[in-house]
Amino acid sequence: MNATTLTITPLTVPASLEDPDAADFLAFGALNRLVCDEATGLPDLAPDAAQMLAAWQENTDSLSLGFVARAGDDVVGMLAMDFAQEAEARAAEIDVLVPESSAGLGVEDALLDLAEREAHARGRTLLQKWTLHRPIETERMIVPRTGWGRIPAIPLTDALERHGYVCEQVERNSELDLRADPAPLVAALAEAEAHAGPDYRTVHWMAPTPVEHRDGYAAILARLSTDAPSGDMEFVAEEWDADRVIRRDARNTAAGQAFSVVAVQHVPTGALVAYNELLIGADRSGVTHQFGTLVASEHRGHRLGMIVKCANLLRWRELMPASAVVSTFNAEENRPMLSINEAIGFVPVSYAGAWQKRI
Repeated sequence: MNATTLTITPLTVPASLEDPDAADFLAFGALNRLVCDEATGLPDLAPDAAQMLAAWQENTDSLSLGFVARAGDDVVGMLAMDFAQEAEARAAEIDVLVPESSAGLGVEDALLDLAEREAHARGRTLLQKWTLHRPIETERMIVPRTGWGRIPAIPLTDALERHGYVCEQVERNSELDLRADPAPLVAALAEAEAHAGPDYRTVHWMAPTPVEHRDGYAAILARLSTDAPSGDMEFVAEEWDADRVIRRDARNTAAGQAFSVVAVQHVPTGALVAYNELLIGADRSGVTHQFGTLVASEHRGHRLGMIVKCANLLRWRELMPASAVVSTFNAEENRPMLSINEAIGFVPVSYAGAWQKRI
């Protein structure tokens, strides 16, 4: 297979998955899950087409574009691109999906070339890509520029390096057994709440976010793009308001998903200063995914991260008793958050590499 035998066409985003033109988007969802399963051995780590569709239909905050690579009639790869819509955004986030059956045959190179052309055409000067990896040691291990963690080389990382991408950061994917004895969570929560003291209290909700918390939630969500450890990955400061929270809630509850938020409120000011999010698909026996967890920098040192994590996990066990595990990603250099995870029973199951190229 080579570039001359490939045809690459735009991905159609259907109005619904029942529409006649939904075939490619359904194939996108299936390929997304297959590639993730092959890379990590974790079949439920990636969202399916139903879970992704709402985000692709709503372009107010992030524009999504996709492309389908075929050899003859066979789909051999896909490219997904996301463009943050803030005026100062410089990056295009890309996902190159190539199954093992087509890996190393030139599909990755063709899709990376296309990604660069599309990003350049939209005035972007950075390309960012995440790769998934099993927790194994191989002959060639890649150490990111942060110096924290390492990932095994795979055909996709070989292609990224050929195209001038640099591995900036490694993230650890950890899982917690939700069926384990909850006593450590209960004890850790009580100890953290006692340490934090009366100036902090927890609030919680299931999406959609109650009106009284939308502004405060928007303010703390905006901090994730600037306060979370990211090495030399460049992220635009995201612009959040109550309307963007409403749009995000709609995406996170589409296709029967359920989304739980536990936040810490600073009593003297009323501000939300920490939060943790958990999401599960329509199949309530599936994997639970932890989305954002953040403590505002000026409120760190009060064990608020432990509070939001433990409180949400304990609440989730009651809300979703059929879900067996929670999955989460954290930067390897984010020792405070990893220490919380380890203390309450999370164990590493896979890794991700964060790659960046300046164009």
